[in-house]
Amino acid sequence: MDLKPEDNDKLFYTIGEVAGLTGLKSHILRYWESEFAALRPQKGANGRRIYRPFDIAVVRTIKRLLYEEGYTVAGARKKLAAERKRDAFARRRDVVATVKEGLNGLLNLLK
Repeated sequence: MDLKPEDNDKLFYTIGEVAGLTGLKSHILRYWESEFAALRPQKGANGRRIYRPFDIAVVRTIKRLLYEEGYTVAGARKKLAAERKRDAFARRRDVVATVKEGLNGLLNLLK
């Protein structure tokens, strides 16, 4: 995902703040919510959208796919799903490697 340092300045952002950070209009963000399953900001008690830093990274990734790489919405949807699957696999692989290291360390202690 396309995280930037300013994405972690706050825990939550309004749709207007996200529009300002990404250079997109609010109606584009609302449209993308309907088109991309990966983009699902929470809604507060008042019904307003609450974007987290991860959501902003998803918005930036969608923007890159559509505007810079020239994907259609359908193509970007598929590409985003593939990227998320690859990222999830990499995270699981890292966890397995960490657990394996820990188990090897314990095994060495027992010897």
